[in-house]
Amino acid sequence: MRVVFNTLATLKAKTGVGHYSARLAEVMSRQLGPGQFTKFPNEAVGRLVPQSTDRRSVAQGAAKRAMLSAAKSLGRQAVGSWFYAAHSSARYDLYHEPNFLPLPSRLPTIITVHDLSVLLHPQWHPADRVRRHESAFRRAVADAARIITVSEAVRQEVMTHLSVAPDLVHAVPNGVGPEFFADRDVVSLRQRLHLPDQYLLYVGTIEPRKNLMMLLKAWCDLPSEVRERCPLLLAGGWGWKAEDIAAYYDVTARHRNVRHLGYIQDADRPALMAGARAMVFPSHYEGFGLPPLEMLATGGAVLASKAAAHREVLGNHAHFIAADDIAGWRDALNIAATDNDWLHGLRRGNREHAAHFSWERTANMTVAVYDAAISRRLAA
Repeated sequence: MRVVFNTLATLKAKTGVGHYSARLAEVMSRQLGPGQFTKFPNEAVGRLVPQSTDRRSVAQGAAKRAMLSAAKSLGRQAVGSWFYAAHSSARYDLYHEPNFLPLPSRLPTIITVHDLSVLLHPQWHPADRVRRHESAFRRAVADAARIITVSEAVRQEVMTHLSVAPDLVHAVPNGVGPEFFADRDVVSLRQRLHLPDQYLLYVGTIEPRKNLMMLLKAWCDLPSEVRERCPLLLAGGWGWKAEDIAAYYDVTARHRNVRHLGYIQDADRPALMAGARAMVFPSHYEGFGLPPLEMLATGGAVLASKAAAHREVLGNHAHFIAADDIAGWRDALNIAATDNDWLHGLRRGNREHAAHFSWERTANMTVAVYDAAISRRLAA
């Protein structure tokens, strides 16, 4: 088995796809070895790619957005040509694209589909991303040798909305890194980032499907003494279509004890989660929802929306509220900020549940998909 794996998503500030790609590539490299598993680009070239933790400004003008979109398009074309020339030979059996849309290749291709939000909810995404998916995503799915989804919920959506045969779609859940189970130096992180002793925490990019406007409004409706006692921290960069959320934050929420931390480095995520009273994750829609599972691994409590993937991944180890139930979220925020006994019950068994998810398990299941794709190819 000789596989080439695209790691471009790991060369910038990592969100969900970047974390998945980095962790899976790390474990697969150990399990399969350099003769069987090749990363594109290789580490020497990857170090030359600029790595920025700055997210897209919410104040960009239309002209600047158009220029960036054109530059990204040219960059994708150049990378595609580079990949095609270097990795479409008989030296490889498979190409695994972990980020939805594969680069041009003659190789049998496996793609990972993390969710169908661009297809099912295009209003939540930038116009250039929607156009790119409209032109390329359905074709990529139809041409794929196998499709990996990160949850059974997304697997069912792929079969339903894209008419893919069940035997070609494999649900392979994400894992949780060992650092989330280990002891963390919460005190040092609090001092370095000037964090309060108690806080509620959201982790993720600030974008429409994450439902942050509802969360901020529910928070601002809490009694002032609750907000003063236990602030709400937002850990994540500004994403796309976040102008309304940013305006509400600037005008109202930041004056009511909401603090935007910005993008948090990987090394700080476990301690940040471990120090929180609870994580809040009110997404309209998720394909998996990795931060809440990581929060369970620290032994923490989670308030999550009733998205199908949350129910699947978190089981009965979270307090679930409908995404659009602002009163329900206000009440849950209130009790999470004030009731220690309630939180203690919500934390029970969380680490044990999270321990079922490891990147080694993810890698083993992924290799099984590779084997199935190669066996089918040899039998054809």
